[in-house]
Amino acid sequence: MITIDDFKKIELKVAKVLEAERVDGSDKLIKMQLSLGEEKRQVIGGIGKYYEPEQLVGRQIIIVANLEPRSLMGLESQGMLLAASDENGIALLMPDKEVAPGSKIN
Repeated sequence: MITIDDFKKIELKVAKVLEAERVDGSDKLIKMQLSLGEEKRQVIGGIGKYYEPEQLVGRQIIIVANLEPRSLMGLESQGMLLAASDENGIALLMPDKEVAPGSKIN
């Protein structure tokens, strides 16, 4: 269990996918260029078995924006996308209507 103060440290934001492409040498990693309003970020997501890059462009997704960057297959990921998973696969978490990129999730 974490405290509410611990939870408040996590910055969840809406990001718009500007570009997406498969990572060479991986069947599951997709490299995405995201807009968070005034800021652009690169995020690498392990969703390639469930989504094609062209399906992602233009979509809004939810990311953890204040996660320490991590290197995946030599590429820097500057956040983590949020998705639900079950026996049927992965479903990206998305706002139910269009909001401004960079909007905070409260």
